[in-house]
Amino acid sequence: MGKKLYVGNLPYGADDDALSQIFAQAGTVASSKVITDRDTGRSKGFGFVEMSTDAEALDAIAKFNGADYDGRPMTVAEAKPMVPREGGGGGGRGGFGGGGGSRGARY
Repeated sequence: MGKKLYVGNLPYGADDDALSQIFAQAGTVASSKVITDRDTGRSKGFGFVEMSTDAEALDAIAKFNGADYDGRPMTVAEAKPMVPREGGGGGGRGGFGGGGGSRGARY
């Protein structure tokens, strides 16, 4: 079991400090991070908490999975490693425009 936890269904007003304070009830919090939209700075409704030991991480899952946070039941589970994306986000087509060739396109 890893010590890093995924925390989902957070209220949009949640921040790193509030998340850390909540999880401190289960042990020593090594780090906490609420994920935010890079354009707006608004919370995306999930984050990650790293506990100091595996035992504290298990305790945090038991205590907080399904627990109410500002009217929302939190989802707390062991964080899974990030899987690298393939294709660069362009749908595998590459370039600009998306094709179409010279089928009467007007510029």
